Amino acid sequence: MAASVCRAGSTVGRVLAKTRSPILLALRRGQASVSYAQSLVGAPETQLTALENGLRVASEDTGHATCTVGLWISAGSRYESEKNNGAGFFLEHMAFKGTKKHPQAALEQQVESMGAHLSAYTSREHTAYYMKTLSKDLPKAVELLSDVVQSCSLNEADIEQQRSVVLRELEEVDGNLQEVCLDLLHATAYQGTPLGQTVLGPSSSARNLSRQDLVDYINSHYKAPRMVLAAAGGVNHEELVGLAKSHFSGVSFEYEGDAVPVLSPCRFTGSEIRMRDDALPLAHIAIAVEGASISSPDIVPLMVANAIIGSYDLTYGGGKHLSSRLARLAVEDNLCHSFQAFHSAYSDTGLLGIHFVSDKHHIDDMMHWTQNAWMNLCTTVTDSDVARAQNALKASLIGQLNGTTPVCDDIGRHILNYGRRIPLAEWSARIDAVTPRMVRDICSKYIYDKCPAVAAVGPIEQLPDYNRMRSAMYWLRF
Repeated sequence: MAASVCRAGSTVGRVLAKTRSPILLALRRGQASVSYAQSLVGAPETQLTALENGLRVASEDTGHATCTVGLWISAGSRYESEKNNGAGFFLEHMAFKGTKKHPQAALEQQVESMGAHLSAYTSREHTAYYMKTLSKDLPKAVELLSDVVQSCSLNEADIEQQRSVVLRELEEVDGNLQEVCLDLLHATAYQGTPLGQTVLGPSSSARNLSRQDLVDYINSHYKAPRMVLAAAGGVNHEELVGLAKSHFSGVSFEYEGDAVPVLSPCRFTGSEIRMRDDALPLAHIAIAVEGASISSPDIVPLMVANAIIGSYDLTYGGGKHLSSRLARLAVEDNLCHSFQAFHSAYSDTGLLGIHFVSDKHHIDDMMHWTQNAWMNLCTTVTDSDVARAQNALKASLIGQLNGTTPVCDDIGRHILNYGRRIPLAEWSARIDAVTPRMVRDICSKYIYDKCPAVAAVGPIEQLPDYNRMRSAMYWLRF
């Protein structure tokens, strides 16, 4: 089967890229004179090619002297069982301990000699290994990434050494109360399902994972159709495809006994989990309902809804003149130290919620106004609310893609989630299409009279009873 090529991006964008238009050149230089509309038109296209084994190669050429290249894989804690929970995170650590071809010292020397930065991360549904380097060193970077992913040494001595490192990281995460709170939220919202597991896994798993467990995890999930080789910066797509054929054509696309892993549905359960500790100075509380999946058309109206609620931190200026109503209330009544609306979207479900940090005397009030903000989304959203949120959301989307690494990450995740890179112009059009009626209808669908999941850590004596929080998910109106 011949390799297939697909391109995402506007025709105008392709013409600009070929002619090296002043708009595109100004965008690359970061000149403030480029308007928002011009930046959308001048955005480089994303090219996509599929190899014969199913591995996809995607890149965006911006003409920079540097580039980021990496491998994004559909594998994470959701693909793990109770027995091997944390295997993906453990493998992420093992990637830097050397390969069969490059021992640890040689691998580090190769990366440093290029002036490159090699990194990795694991989430609930994705794993990524990537490197930022000079564009001229792209061939060497792809070779090293291929070696790291396909030929990790998994030496027994290194595995034992990494156990203590992972256990230390688990202790550090326990000190990050926001992470603890959000992990507890997943644990109660998706109780009894793989999404309820943490990415790092429990300490018992870190102590007991064997080399065979790691090998089995690689053999089960590191398959070519679940991989994307993504690059952004000064990258020639044809060269990248050639490198992919040289180094990744041997990646298997077959499963033993045709046992293709199928993700089991992760049901949402309205529930709560409380971890009271009056010795802590501040309480971390998160409340969420089941949100839209990553590919749902409802996700854009929900993004606008979250932008209406916004975020707040004590360090913000503006005081009572902040645009978010909840932020103004937080300032005027000293309700909290910070809050953040979030939407954690997965392949078939999501968590739509608000996390806030408050002292023990204002938890009840903050929870009341948090749920009140949700009810306002379902009933009284105005044109000015939506217009402000649309502008904030579009600015955020462009601001997040500042540099080759965020762009590369965006490409990798988009190909895994959507099968293509969604251009900024399309995101902008979808955001502009949102109306106040859409926000009210979509929020009523996901929020109004739904059972929430609640997680709380710290001095939380004042947190309302669950039944009271549930009753605040609707209004009695006559």
